[in-house]
Amino acid sequence: MSIFYRTTLLLVFSLSLSNASNISGEKVFTDYCWGCHHQTSVAFGPSFEEIANKRTIGEIQGHIIAPKSTYKQLGHKRSVMPSFKDKLSQDELTAITKFIMSYKSKKDK
Repeated sequence: MSIFYRTTLLLVFSLSLSNASNISGEKVFTDYCWGCHHQTSVAFGPSFEEIANKRTIGEIQGHIIAPKSTYKQLGHKRSVMPSFKDKLSQDELTAITKFIMSYKSKKDK
């Protein structure tokens, strides 16, 4: 493997990591979630604090991507949450999930 090829791969990998870390969960929250969810109080939907204390990371991400497929298994009678499957990149999904989980009660961590 040439030095140019290795350097190029390293640069591409570094750039992808830096772009992923530049995505703010709070920005994703403001752009997509704030109308229905608040961090610590109930709005139209449950607070992030409640979600973080009741759900796993996988359950949260699954519900963000396909709420119509997961609402019953999560104990809801209905779901009006839209799917964000085609709206969020994987990096944005990871960022919002980390942001939600940051509200998990200390005793539950």
